[in-house]
Amino acid sequence: MQIIKTTNAPAAIGTYSQAVKVNGFLYASGQLGIDPATGELQPDFKSQATQVMKNVKGILEEAGLSFANVVKTTVFLSDISDFATLNEVYAQYFSEPYPARSAVAVKDLPKGGLVEMEIIAVEG
Repeated sequence: MQIIKTTNAPAAIGTYSQAVKVNGFLYASGQLGIDPATGELQPDFKSQATQVMKNVKGILEEAGLSFANVVKTTVFLSDISDFATLNEVYAQYFSEPYPARSAVAVKDLPKGGLVEMEIIAVEG
């Protein structure tokens, strides 16, 4: 098991790793729209969603992977009405064949976030 840690994504805000790589799979913890340079949450949904993708990219790159290696994403939204905007941002980072995805609305996210995403990626 290899722990993935990068300054190109926010440091863990709890007792967890940014990501863990094991047996050719990368399991990344949920990423919020926090700018790793400032530690601040971006101000609105679209900028948070974009920052989430940048944070995921940082973790993937640290693990020697890219968005093309992602096989599954789970997205948590504080408001399901942001789903269309999520798809706009998502399409800027993922291309066909798209990974499998779940997107659910939740009551609250850490730090008052509007969106959080976790991923599973595979080498090769």
